[in-house]
Amino acid sequence: MPLKMRLARAGSKKRPYYHIVVADARSPRDGRFIEQLGAWNPMLPKDAERVTLNEDRIKHWLGEGAQPTDRVLRFLDKAGLASRPQRNNPKKAEPGKKAQEREAERKQREEDAAAAAAEAASQTSGEEASAE
Repeated sequence: MPLKMRLARAGSKKRPYYHIVVADARSPRDGRFIEQLGAWNPMLPKDAERVTLNEDRIKHWLGEGAQPTDRVLRFLDKAGLASRPQRNNPKKAEPGKKAQEREAERKQREEDAAAAAAEAASQTSGEEASAE
């Protein structure tokens, strides 16, 4: 049976509260679970105790092969119970395809306008030289 350490939502509408549970990976998010290992209250300020963990039981379930989800792994990494590999996505900050196309079009228009202005300036300076 594949085990997952994941969040199960509790709390009311627009007031989330999550239980950190061990459950069969096939069971629904808020459905049947094996054991509750902690809680996360995202409504509390960041400097308060938002996450509570039962470290002994978490170590037990990690030893049994339970795989934490990414969010739970963040909590465990911060508590020093598991290590989370550093992620790197250099393309995340790049604009999308359409935005890149718009930027290229804008640069092309600016270059065309600069070239037209330079050509107009050279024509007017040529006319002034021939008038003298």
